[in-house]
Amino acid sequence: MIDFRSDTVTRPTPEMREAMASAEVGDDVYGDDPTVNSLQAYAAQRLGFEAALFTATGTQANLLAIMSHCGRGDEYLCGQSAHNYKYEGGGAAVLGSVQPQPIENEPDGSIDLQKARAAIKADDFHFAVTRLLSLENTIGGKVLPLEYQAQARAFCDQHGLLLHLDGARVFNAAVKSNCDVTEITRHYDSVSVCLSKGLGAPVGSLLLGSESFIKRATRLRKMVGGGMRQAGILAAAGRIALERGPLRMFEDHENAEYLSKGLAKIPELEVNPASTQTNIVYARCKAGQASQLKDYLAEQGILITAGDPIRFVTHQDVSRKDVDTLLTAIRQFYPS
Repeated sequence: MIDFRSDTVTRPTPEMREAMASAEVGDDVYGDDPTVNSLQAYAAQRLGFEAALFTATGTQANLLAIMSHCGRGDEYLCGQSAHNYKYEGGGAAVLGSVQPQPIENEPDGSIDLQKARAAIKADDFHFAVTRLLSLENTIGGKVLPLEYQAQARAFCDQHGLLLHLDGARVFNAAVKSNCDVTEITRHYDSVSVCLSKGLGAPVGSLLLGSESFIKRATRLRKMVGGGMRQAGILAAAGRIALERGPLRMFEDHENAEYLSKGLAKIPELEVNPASTQTNIVYARCKAGQASQLKDYLAEQGILITAGDPIRFVTHQDVSRKDVDTLLTAIRQFYPS
């Protein structure tokens, strides 16, 4: 099957499988898994932080970040479309008793800082205490400008807020921005990075921040059931993903651009190729036949998620030939 549903569907490479099979391991709850420790040290150095923590998922990493920055009854500001608000089961509110304050995202994925300022609560016991601003980069495949992120840092400093980045696809953002990832991460107090999306690892995410922040996050990880034992088997693949994944990510972006332009030539679909910035392409079916298209493509050995719009995601397991196969199948579905 050719799978365009998400970049989370990638399978470990032969190099990852070999590393996983031969990984030196220990009990990570005791802090003595050498492969996990190596990954965390490398990640901290690579992304410009004092420390890092290996977590099971990006959802867990974001939850730990919010709970480490905020206490019960505190509040964090985020985008209405933010993953840690909309797609993570309400974990911050349910498990951390931290109130989210969503703000409508701008068309480019950013949060208007004037609207964020208006959302900060006054020092009054009627209100939750606003502690944190959380941004996402990329968000819906869109890249936050470097200048905007610098402005967000200055905004948080001015108003006494901490700044977290849901950087699940931050390396996609760095590749598109033609900069080292540290040019992005330097603005944040904490960053989460998903190893199992575009970077291609089978499992795992990282949370990065100061040593004291990661110490608290480690305690909270245990509290929410995230203490893993011989996790070096997973960390071994994560290290390869972190080292190798960014080097080939431009191929995913090129394939997404190629796909976007190809879809735009199909009259029955509404696509704006200019909006495709990284590895995510959106197309709206004018006739509302997304579900029928999904079923047809599945019969051809191609997986997509039916939605309005349809989201196609390129990744290391999708080649240019696979994109051509998809385009041909869609043209066959819509008779001329």
